[in-house]
Amino acid sequence: MKLTIDESAATLTLDQNGSSETLPLYSDAAFEAIARQYVRVGWNQKHLYTFSWMGRPIIQFPDDLLRLQEVIHNLQPDLIIETGVAHGGSLVFYASLMEAMDRGQVLGIDIEIRPHNRVAIESHPLFHRIELLEGSSTSKEIVDQAREMTRGAECILVILDSDHSYSHVMAELDSYSSFVTLGSYIVATDGVMRDVVGAPRAGGDWETNNPANAAEDWVSQHPEFEIVQPSWPFNESTLQKNVTHFPNSYLQRRK
Repeated sequence: MKLTIDESAATLTLDQNGSSETLPLYSDAAFEAIARQYVRVGWNQKHLYTFSWMGRPIIQFPDDLLRLQEVIHNLQPDLIIETGVAHGGSLVFYASLMEAMDRGQVLGIDIEIRPHNRVAIESHPLFHRIELLEGSSTSKEIVDQAREMTRGAECILVILDSDHSYSHVMAELDSYSSFVTLGSYIVATDGVMRDVVGAPRAGGDWETNNPANAAEDWVSQHPEFEIVQPSWPFNESTLQKNVTHFPNSYLQRRK
C-alpha cells in the first residue's frame, strides 16, 4: 500500500491493489489510515518500550492502557489476573487503579520472574495489592493456585500477556476463561502481531500465529463469550474505532 499526504491540498491518497482512493485529510477515514501506519511503524521502532508507570517499565501502547483503565473503572473488579509479568509495570498500573478505587488485588503469573524485577515489584509501595506466581501459566499447578485466589471474588478480569503464540493463547483461554465473571472480560493482548506482518521485526508466520486468530477461533467454539470493543464512556468525536495493539482482544462473558 502507498499512502500519500498532501498537506496543501488537505488530502490523503491510498494506492492499493491497483486502485486509488483520495480522502479528505481531516476525516475519520484518513485518521484510520494514518493510525494504521502509526501503529505499524511505532511497533517496529519499539515506541511502547519508552514508557514507565510509577517507576516501573510498562511495555504497553498508551491508548490501550487508557482503554483498560476505562474497563477496570467500569467493572470495579475484585481481582485482576495477568499472565506475563516482565518488569511489573502493568501490575503496578492495575494496582494503582485498585488503590484509587480502594478495592481488589492483582495476580501476576510468569514462567520466570527475574530476581531484579521481583525485588523491584516486592519493594514497590503498591505491592500490598499484588500477588506473584512463578511457573507456566498453563500448568495445572499454577492454574489451581490461581483458582484458589479467585475464591470470594465477585468480579474477575483476566489479561493474557505472556507467550503470544496461537497455541499458547488457546491454552490460556482454555485455562482461565472459567474464572471470568459475567459481564467481565478475558483479554488476549497483542493481536497487533497480525497487523504488522511485513514489518522488519515481524515473524514470518504471524499472519496466522497470533493472539487475534486464537481469540477468534476460540470464541467460535465458546458461545458464552463474544469479541467486543468495550464502549467508550466519553466521546465527543466522530471516531468509533480504537487505535490499538489489541485488535479483537476483548472476549466478554455474556452467559
